[in-house]
Amino acid sequence: MSDITLAPAAGVTPIPLGEVLPWAIFGGLLLLLAIYFIGAEEGAMSLFSGMYVHEFVHDGRHLLGFPCH
Repeated sequence: MSDITLAPAAGVTPIPLGEVLPWAIFGGLLLLLAIYFIGAEEGAMSLFSGMYVHEFVHDGRHLLGFPCH
């Protein structure tokens, strides 16, 4: 019988907040932009004329529960 034991080679090192924060802000801004286009891009709040954006995100509106017709 051998006396070999398993010892972890490396410990867990946390990711510094300074490295995660810019990516979290960028992801949050992208999320807000997507929610705007899915939820409010039509009618008086429209940034683009016509219904092109509305039709592009139409199924996403229904999936997220935004009424549109």
